[in-house]
Amino acid sequence: MRLALLQLRDYGSPAENLAQTLRKIAEAAKGGAQVVCTQELFTTPYFCVKQDPANFDLAEKIPGPVTNALCAAAKKNKIVVIASLFENRGSEVYHNTAVIIDADGTLLGKYRKNHIPQDPAFEEKFYFTPGDLGYRAWPTKAGKLGVLICWDQWYPEAARLTALRGADIIFYPTAIGWLPEEKAALGAAQHNAWETVQRGHAVANGCYIAAVNRVGREGNTEFWGQSFVADPYGRVLARASTDREEILYAETDPKMQAEFRRIWPFFRDRRIDTYADLTKRLSDDDEPRKSTS
Repeated sequence: MRLALLQLRDYGSPAENLAQTLRKIAEAAKGGAQVVCTQELFTTPYFCVKQDPANFDLAEKIPGPVTNALCAAAKKNKIVVIASLFENRGSEVYHNTAVIIDADGTLLGKYRKNHIPQDPAFEEKFYFTPGDLGYRAWPTKAGKLGVLICWDQWYPEAARLTALRGADIIFYPTAIGWLPEEKAALGAAQHNAWETVQRGHAVANGCYIAAVNRVGREGNTEFWGQSFVADPYGRVLARASTDREEILYAETDPKMQAEFRRIWPFFRDRRIDTYADLTKRLSDDDEPRKSTS
């Protein structure tokens, strides 16, 4: 199966961002892709660089005009579409949400970002209510696909629970970049950590990982691009540039993935009877809890 990741910049308006993305979806389909995924919050700039109530006007209903356009594009191009949007749920509740659209244009469902960061230039807790839809995987015409969003990338629990739902590929629409005061000292280390932790998720769960970052400079933030796809061995199959818009293509191999899971049956050997403390914020016991067997 062929994947296409849309690593794009902001074009200055929701209308132009949507138009450019629709053009790239058609291009990806002509390039042989069965699944295409956008970057995080693809219709807007990354507005979370500051707290501004006016930015709530950027949110949209799901379903709504944007998802209607995406569904039409999926059907016309016979391609599965995963897209990340700023959702206006109503009653002043907003989410960072990804939609999953099958190749026949059916809106299969949505995932609401569970882990919400709060850092300089990443003021997301001001805008987004944490997700309440759990972790899921959707059966599509291109296989069973899971979706998580950006800050979720750092949490092995999120990847594990999505894989346990049957996801063969986990997509991560993303908006991550360097701040000028940090890049010289920490830029390479930050990128290395971001890529390494996700490659670890691929290995631990025997699945493919597809991380789709934006590119370009917005305010003081330099988005580092470098969208990539990793296979179940953690090998990077394809990696985009740091500074250019592009469609990144990668091929997946279901037979290899099935063989990997047979040889390294991590799900089989999980000691679920020893994991109770994972539901705690911290474990304050003097000694680790003993297993029952």
